[in-house]
Amino acid sequence: MKGLYFQKSSTNEEITFVFQERENLPVIEDNYVKLQVKACALSQINTKLLAEMKMEKDFFPVGREIAGIVLDVGSKVSFFQPDDEVVGILPLDSEDPGLCEVVRVHEHYLVHKPEKVTWTEAAGTIRDGVRAYTALHYLSHVSPGKSVLIMDGASALGMIAIQLAHHRGAKVISTAGSLEDKQCLERLRPSVARVIDVSNGKAHVAESCLEETGGLGVDIVLDAGVRLYSKDDEPAVKLQLLPHKHDIITLLGVGGHWVTTEENLQLDPPDSHCLFLKGATVAFLNDEVWNLSNVQQGKYLCILKDVMEKLSTGVFRPQLDEPIPLYEAKVSMEVVQKNQGRKKQVVQF
Repeated sequence: MKGLYFQKSSTNEEITFVFQERENLPVIEDNYVKLQVKACALSQINTKLLAEMKMEKDFFPVGREIAGIVLDVGSKVSFFQPDDEVVGILPLDSEDPGLCEVVRVHEHYLVHKPEKVTWTEAAGTIRDGVRAYTALHYLSHVSPGKSVLIMDGASALGMIAIQLAHHRGAKVISTAGSLEDKQCLERLRPSVARVIDVSNGKAHVAESCLEETGGLGVDIVLDAGVRLYSKDDEPAVKLQLLPHKHDIITLLGVGGHWVTTEENLQLDPPDSHCLFLKGATVAFLNDEVWNLSNVQQGKYLCILKDVMEKLSTGVFRPQLDEPIPLYEAKVSMEVVQKNQGRKKQVVQF
């Protein structure tokens, strides 16, 4: 039985993905579940976070968003039994790669998969659903009538976030980085209030948002990264597609919430003062926040269940690429790690 792992080079810059033979799994004990994987979604590996958490290994397992069938359960497992269809996200410290036919996982990282949801839909939606739910529910408290700016709305996360915001009754504005993305967003139903095309570098995000909200500013911003420095200090691609942090602060309304994916956000005293005058807040969207806090396990399971419920009822309609077989996972992960893919890539077993 083979599994996919990654290995960092001695310079800690390049990542190599390799298949390795795995030994037979030991007898399942306590709260662990033995799972036959049916689908595993691919996401970027945050090597910097792994280093900070002292989780680096010679070979690190790849693939965490999984859906599959329960084969066996430990003596203390209370939520599942053999033949149950489940979905979940393997923890950061998992010893098993999701890109493997059989894995072990603690029952508190799994929920039941609705019958009408396919394996690829379940695995391909679970992580972005958790991220969108965390950003819009826990960090910014989206509610009916709120205005929400979602940057890069045609991305896997952006699409789910738009759908969740619409479901909560919010007015959604989004940015598009290409003509294809713009057309994709304009086809959405319910429709996006305004699509700001930033592909040519001419559209001004702050002006467009203030115009759309009658000068009041938006209530919630979910960014996809921001520019922190002057034009001379930023890469050309980042200059073109991302707004400057000052633009975000300008377009925020009174009491607004800025949810950022920029882990190294730097706010100078004038920036903080402007946010203070608006009574605005800044929150950081950490993909692994639920993984790093064991006391929040109950809330995390509620999110997983809610994501699956919204997927089964059609609230979430993920943009997935065509499923790929396991033997293509190595090449696909190289593309995903370089952030060169748009739609979510899922390996189907």
